[in-house]
Amino acid sequence: MDAAQLQPRRKPEGLGGEPRVGRPPLSELRKAAARLEIAKAAVELFTAQGVEGTSAAEIAETVGISTRTLWRYFPSKEDCVTPLLAFGAERLSRRLGEWPVDRPLIEALDDDLWLGDTDPVTLRVVLDLMRLTRTEPGLQSVWMRENFAALPPVADAFAARAGKPAADMEARVQAGMLVSALHLALREYAWREPGEDGPELDEMLREAARIVIRGLPF
Repeated sequence: MDAAQLQPRRKPEGLGGEPRVGRPPLSELRKAAARLEIAKAAVELFTAQGVEGTSAAEIAETVGISTRTLWRYFPSKEDCVTPLLAFGAERLSRRLGEWPVDRPLIEALDDDLWLGDTDPVTLRVVLDLMRLTRTEPGLQSVWMRENFAALPPVADAFAARAGKPAADMEARVQAGMLVSALHLALREYAWREPGEDGPELDEMLREAARIVIRGLPF
């Protein structure tokens, strides 16, 4: 994608974050949507011209906000990608937390319901981001941090199924195994060479989940 193609977009309602007379504060849902749009714009720019060659001001301009407003959402330009890295973990923890205790956990991860409705554009940008982590140290650091951040809610879901405290070490280790396996599958898919044959992403994620879940007691 050529950098010249990244023209400033029309600013979505409420994205700017500046106070507006007579309007309520942004809801958490709208804040999340704003953060996701910034993340997508950042990845597009990073892909086109590298992280070092992209300024926070350019990211802000692309989504039609001020740099000052951008800093209200993220502490650095590299952190702008955080919503995309947290995207899958949030879906995973929600899926596990909602799954009936009397049904095998593997069934929760063995269908397309938690993957199939992913927006194709968002998925494409996530894969672009994963490719960037291969060569961009700043994004690698953010990715590693988000990997750790993904563990507690998954561990909570495992502990609840086992009837153990949320801080249970076994549940945390199990969560680390599952999150690491899924991230590995995503990375392996994204890092394929152009034209390289292999399983589809959903197949790789399910197989990674099966490998881990087979070794768990529930």
